Amino acid sequence: MELSFVDVGPDGPALLRDVAPLLLALRPALGTDGFAAFAAEAHAQGLVFTAAYDGRGRCLAVAAHRVLATSRGRLFFVDDLVTAPSARSAGVGGQLFAVLRERAAAAGCVRIELDSGTANHGAHRFYHAHRMAVTALHFGLQLQGPPRDRP
Repeated sequence: MELSFVDVGPDGPALLRDVAPLLLALRPALGTDGFAAFAAEAHAQGLVFTAAYDGRGRCLAVAAHRVLATSRGRLFFVDDLVTAPSARSAGVGGQLFAVLRERAAAAGCVRIELDSGTANHGAHRFYHAHRMAVTALHFGLQLQGPPRDRP
């Protein structure tokens, strides 16, 4: 399947029209307003949304990513990667991941990293198939309720 990859900024109509529905399927607690606020703040911190479009202009997958300087070297961190259910197992996610690999190399990153929920076995299969290894455990301490519970 021939795809085009477009970086979607926080001010364009494609953010809410194309990117938000896919990311909200992954993060429903955000809600539409919460997503718009998150996108603006995260974009200011370097987050980039890359959307994969088919020839008919349908957004089939989205990755949210950023470059981080860490004590382990320059990392390409993927906050979220989601493919529309109707496009899964069609190579869309793999093509988007290949674009992310190219961008990471071009940015001088030493590795790509991401977190994946422990119960998301389908995603784990995808990441393993793309030669990613489980290299750490991610720990968290909840300080507040989910974003929708905040004033």
